[in-house]
Amino acid sequence: MSTTVAIVTGKLGKLPVRTDVRTLSIGRYVDRAKLPPPPSTLDLTSHVAEWPMYANDQRGDCTTAAAGHMIEAWTAEARGAAVEVTEAAVLRAFDRVKVVDSATGEEGAYELDVLRFWRDSGIGRHRIGAYARVSVHDHRLVQATAWLFGGLYIGLALPVTAQRQPTWTWTGTLSGDAKPGSWGGHAVDVVRFDAAGLTVVTWGRLQRMTWSFWDRYCEEAYCILSEDFLEHGLAPNGFDLEALRADLALVTA
Repeated sequence: MSTTVAIVTGKLGKLPVRTDVRTLSIGRYVDRAKLPPPPSTLDLTSHVAEWPMYANDQRGDCTTAAAGHMIEAWTAEARGAAVEVTEAAVLRAFDRVKVVDSATGEEGAYELDVLRFWRDSGIGRHRIGAYARVSVHDHRLVQATAWLFGGLYIGLALPVTAQRQPTWTWTGTLSGDAKPGSWGGHAVDVVRFDAAGLTVVTWGRLQRMTWSFWDRYCEEAYCILSEDFLEHGLAPNGFDLEALRADLALVTA
């Protein structure tokens, strides 16, 4: 007797990594010798009752859906109860940043475009202060920034193999159905990590992945800095907040 695991999937919609020389890199502001070690585990989900689909089963709005999920996780941690951005607000933001393929009609967006819109205009009346790129190859920095800033906004080049996996895992090859991006690009947010892997929010649910999967399929990651942190935040030892503020003034002028 065989059993089949039903994997719920939705639309994708993250376009390839876009490079902008003005994008700050968080590693520039971190002294690893002084930065406190991140905890061995992080869980930002305990106060969230549900994660909306945000129409990502019908439209390629994963980039703005991930922003909505981040807002939910942040407000849940700060207030003990999540503030759920409306689907209409998520879709309005997507309509402002989306790119439509003239040949196929498929919709998608660049993560950097979403981050800029989120900073300048807000999503569901929630604006961010700034964002900075995090090296996906530095696990300690990934964990530290997810801990310090309440998760990460990331982009995956998903393989077709992920369609059949309850936990996204590298299969040992990068060819055929395991080729990065063979399924497509997808934006999600990190809400948990431990020694074995990370958990992200996607398609209205939590999705587990191993670190080996992350290493091969995560192609961009950003930490989000709130306006309050930039203006009044107490930076941990080893984090140069003053230098970050100065550089932000230059790139956003």
